Amino acid sequence: MNIFDVGRVCVKIAGRDAGRKCVVVERVDSHFVVVDGNVRRKKVNVKHLEPLETTVELKGKAGHADVKAVFTKLGLPVWETKAKKAAPRPLHLKKKREATAVTEKKSVKKKAVKAAEETLKE
Repeated sequence: MNIFDVGRVCVKIAGRDAGRKCVVVERVDSHFVVVDGNVRRKKVNVKHLEPLETTVELKGKAGHADVKAVFTKLGLPVWETKAKKAAPRPLHLKKKREATAVTEKKSVKKKAVKAAEETLKE
């Protein structure tokens, strides 16, 4: 039995999520585990984790909803991601398209004028 088995509650001690609590969701190998909780769900090095005495009942590869339920039961906060809105379309592309449309209209008019002139010459 390893200290970083599934269900072990830990504290991240390195990286962007340092100081936040997480739980081991999956063991990748002897050096890496997948964590979730008040951190982004990701694969981390066990050297970046400080194990706590607390363990929770989780099945292997548990989803975020399962982890969220366990963390709310323990009274711990959970990392929530918010969907980003799609960026509006850049205006410079729209201007280029309008400019090409105007140029096409002018070229059509020129062609029509040339055709009319040729018919008058004949």
